Amino acid sequence: MTQDSQSPSTPQGDRIAKVLARAGVASRREAERMIEAGRVSVNGKKLSSPALNVTVKDRITVDGKPIREAEPERIWLYHKPSGLVTTNKDEKGRETIFDHLPEDLPRVMTIGRLDLNSEGLLLLTNDGGVKRKLELPSTGWLRKYRVRINGRPTEDTFAPLRNGIVVEREHFQPMEITLDRQQGANAWATIGLREGKNREIRRAMEAIGLTVNRLIRVSYGPFQLGDLKAGKVEEVRRRIVRDQLGLDGAKPPEVRKKPVRKRR
Repeated sequence: MTQDSQSPSTPQGDRIAKVLARAGVASRREAERMIEAGRVSVNGKKLSSPALNVTVKDRITVDGKPIREAEPERIWLYHKPSGLVTTNKDEKGRETIFDHLPEDLPRVMTIGRLDLNSEGLLLLTNDGGVKRKLELPSTGWLRKYRVRINGRPTEDTFAPLRNGIVVEREHFQPMEITLDRQQGANAWATIGLREGKNREIRRAMEAIGLTVNRLIRVSYGPFQLGDLKAGKVEEVRRRIVRDQLGLDGAKPPEVRKKPVRKRR
């Protein structure tokens, strides 16, 4: 057990809240509150502060019960249906994705969000570090969407979005846009983003006079929706998770490589 104040060098191990989160006890913030409430002990000593690093040699208990070993980093693909909120609880009482996930799924968190009326690929993980890493714009992963737009846009219509646009004082990075086809009163386009700000595609389209009436995320970096049915969950193979995240010494691939396709 290593206190930050004991050595000028970097303490060994990981922060206690991170270890509790990896073991599936609670989120990091919840774990910190549990520590402050005196519910967590290390090697028989009750903690009062989360400013502590622990290693595998330390014995950690919560409410007097040993925690289980930390699980390896895992990722699941989830096909989010339209009409569900991407949050644990909704103040308006609307159904959330967590109301519909399989009961045998371990405690998971979402990587990014999809708004209420959006659908398609949503990544889930059991690891807060993975969540934070994959949500960073610096990760550079392209998120692709199939978008149905009311109207008859041309390639020139999307020029402002390809160059980057400012909407309500917020700057959106240039989008990759392909106009696929016209279908009656609607057009279909494929749009690629590397950031994904709140309702970015819908807001950007409104700024150029168009309305989005359907939005489906089809890929997130190397992970693809494929033929996964709405409401279904599928775990990504450990080898792919390891390779894509650079775990266990593996070197992550270049972010611009073609997506890894799921094998059925």
